[in-house]
Amino acid sequence: MEMLLFLMAFPALIALLLVVIRNNSARNVLVIGGAAATAVASVILACTNLGTSLVLFECSSAVADIACTAVSCICVFVVLAYAVKYRNVLAGVLGIVQLALVLYVEFAHAHEMEVTQGLYLDSLTLMMVLIIGVIGSGICVYAIGYMQDFQDHEPEGAADRRPQFFALMFVFLSAMFVIVLSNNMAWMFTGWEVTTLCSFLLIGYTKTEEAIRNAFRQIIMNLAGGIAFILALYLCATQVGTFALNEFIEIGIMDPALALLPVVCLAFAGITKAAQMPFQTWLLGAMVAPTPTSALLHSSTMVKAGVFMLVKLAPCFLVSPVPSVMVMLVGSVTFLLCSFIAISQTNAKRVLAYSTIANLGLITACAGVGTPEAVWAACFLVLFHAVAKSLLFLCVGTAE
Repeated sequence: MEMLLFLMAFPALIALLLVVIRNNSARNVLVIGGAAATAVASVILACTNLGTSLVLFECSSAVADIACTAVSCICVFVVLAYAVKYRNVLAGVLGIVQLALVLYVEFAHAHEMEVTQGLYLDSLTLMMVLIIGVIGSGICVYAIGYMQDFQDHEPEGAADRRPQFFALMFVFLSAMFVIVLSNNMAWMFTGWEVTTLCSFLLIGYTKTEEAIRNAFRQIIMNLAGGIAFILALYLCATQVGTFALNEFIEIGIMDPALALLPVVCLAFAGITKAAQMPFQTWLLGAMVAPTPTSALLHSSTMVKAGVFMLVKLAPCFLVSPVPSVMVMLVGSVTFLLCSFIAISQTNAKRVLAYSTIANLGLITACAGVGTPEAVWAACFLVLFHAVAKSLLFLCVGTAE
C-alpha cells in the first residue's frame, strides 16, 4: 500500500516544489528526477503485482475524506474566480450547481458511507499506472526543452509561467493516480475534478483570446460531467448504499435495475471526459495549448480517465441494456465520423486530435459491449493508443 500512497502523493509534492523553485537548472533537475522516480515506482508496482485480479487495501480516514471534499470545493472556487474574471456566465452557473451538490452530498450522506478498503489494484489499474507513470513522466521530461523554445519565442518581457506549467503537469499525474487507485468513489471524484481544473489551466496557458475561449469550452463540458458524477454519488448513497467501487460493480451485476441510474450518470461523466460526440469540441480546442499539454491530455491522462471509467463499468453494461446501448452508440458514431474527418485534415495536430477522438470512440464502443473479449480489446487499444499517440504528438511538437 505504501507504493500506492507514494504514487498519489509524490508528484503533488514535486508540483509544490516546482511552484517555489524559479531557477531553470534546478527546475530541470527536479522535473527529471521527479519524472524518473514516478516512472520507476510505477514499473516496480506493476512488476511486483503481475497477474493480480483484485487486491483491496485497508485504507480509510475521516481526515482524507474531509481533505478530498475541500480539494473538490477549491477546484470549483478557482473555476468560479475565472468565470467572474472573464464573465463566463455558464461556467459560473455550472460551478455553483456542482459546489452545492458536493456540499450537500458530503454533509447529508457521505459521512455515513464509510469505505474501509479505500485503495485497490487489478489488471486494468496496473496498466493505467504504467501508462500514467511511464508515458506521462516522459512527456514531462520532453516538455523541458519544448517549453524553453516556447518561452524563447514569446514576446520580449513576457512573464515566464513555466513553473506553473510544470507544476500543473505533475498535479495532473498525481490526480490520475488517485483516480485509478481509489476504490472510494468520493476520492476518485476528487481526482476527477483536479484533472478537469488542470486541463482548464493548461489549455488557457497562453492567455490569448482563443486559448481562454477553448479553456472555457473544456470546463463547461467537463463541469457537466462532474455534475453527473456527483449525482451518481448521491444515488449510490441513497439507493445503492455504498461508495466502494468494487461493491458498486458487484451490485450493478446482481441488480441492474438498482444501479441503473448511477451507472448512466457515471457513463455520461466518462463520455464527456473522453471527448465523445457531442463533447468532442473541447479536445479539439485543446490544440491551442503547448504541444506537451496536447500529448498529456490525449495519451495518458485526461481522456484516459474517461475510458478508464467506462471500461471499469463494462460488467454493468453487459447486464444493463440502457447504458450499454447509450455507450455503444456514442462510441461507434464517434469512431466512424471522426475517422472520416481525420483523413480530410491537413493540419497535423488536428489529424491527431480527430484520430484520438476516433480511437477513444472505438474503446468506448468496446466498453459498452461489456463482454470479456470486448474489454480485452478496449484494454489493448488503451495501451497502444497511449504509446503511439504520445510519440506522434511529441514528433509534431518537434516539427513545430
